Amino acid sequence: MRMYLRLAWRNVWRNRRRTIIALSAIGLGLAMLILMDGTIAGSKQATFGNAVKLEGGNVQIHAPGFRERAQRLPLLPLNDANAAVRVALDRPEVIAVSRRIRTGGMVGSREGAFPVVIIGIEPQQEAPATLLAGKIVQGQYLTASDEDVLLIGRTLADRLEVGVGDRVTLVGRATHEQTRRRTMTVGGIYDLKLPEVEKRMVYVSLAEAQTLFDLRGQATEVVVTLRRIGQEPQVVTALRAALPGYEVDSWLELNPSMNMAFAVNEQFMAIFGLVVLLVAGIGILNVLLMAVFERTREMGVIAALGLKQRNVLALFLLEGVLIGVLGALAGCVLGGLAVSYLGQVGFDISTMAQASEMTALMGERLYPRIEADLLMGRTLTIVVIAALASLYPAWQASQREPAEALHYV
Repeated sequence: MRMYLRLAWRNVWRNRRRTIIALSAIGLGLAMLILMDGTIAGSKQATFGNAVKLEGGNVQIHAPGFRERAQRLPLLPLNDANAAVRVALDRPEVIAVSRRIRTGGMVGSREGAFPVVIIGIEPQQEAPATLLAGKIVQGQYLTASDEDVLLIGRTLADRLEVGVGDRVTLVGRATHEQTRRRTMTVGGIYDLKLPEVEKRMVYVSLAEAQTLFDLRGQATEVVVTLRRIGQEPQVVTALRAALPGYEVDSWLELNPSMNMAFAVNEQFMAIFGLVVLLVAGIGILNVLLMAVFERTREMGVIAALGLKQRNVLALFLLEGVLIGVLGALAGCVLGGLAVSYLGQVGFDISTMAQASEMTALMGERLYPRIEADLLMGRTLTIVVIAALASLYPAWQASQREPAEALHYV
């Protein structure tokens, strides 16, 4: 076997120009594939990461019965929200946990009334893990002691024709479907560049929501923010085991539309990656076929010296694998360096931000990222494709008759 490896290595570098072209094609193809993977992974992390911040965390804990009536936003207080917070904070994947009250209602002014989702939050606990704190364009972010203070989106403020300091009427559903009405002061206006979110989500302090909806010292949900997207399954499983009297769900389980978008994103990534790999395989096949036809006379000499068909097959197959391995290593290094660099500096996508709500969630800069297992997987796939693409040229080489090959021009 060592002899075949030495012969294959020498043959690979006998025609340096052809080998360098082949390695460049494979390496650049893999590098572009890795960069594409990194860009898609970065956009997914940014998009769904910001969606999680808007929805209130990667994982949400509710009282029994919430899941069936989630679309109605029922006010079902947790038996012991503080205990759920403590259990969640024990998980190493968790970076922030806070209590919330969420219900439906209306906000009105002289210009009319509009349906909204009213969310009572713990401002200090949520500030590091939410988009709101850094998106206040007028007024200020909420504080825990705020009373009769409302944080609204720019789109809703424009519809109501109100600004900071103006008074609006807040109407919400309390427990037992009772209606509560209160005049509130607009304390801040946030701008997420997401009109659909800005017009339907308003925020008050948790203490204010507890008073308004007659839930003294209680909360209807605990939201858990994780270090990264993808850690939800193991955390949900652990919390369900530790909190048997609660409903624990990931943000995807409670948001079917986003779940569908997540699945479509994964399918698109898999299909596009497959297309790139097929193109790379065709390129490898073409290069190796050219090598076979160029070395027809050489194969005749090898066969005349007594090398059997299976030996010729093994030799050319090894050459293809070596080219695949070298090209894959070059592409892995090049693609890894490109993703690493762009992951630090990012690139500007502000011109795309207004294309749709999905692109707006990405922010103004995109930072590619790629996991080590995906990087190794792509590299191994290229090597396998190179080996498979080498089979036909190697078989062609082994089928040459010595006399015919020696007379080939």
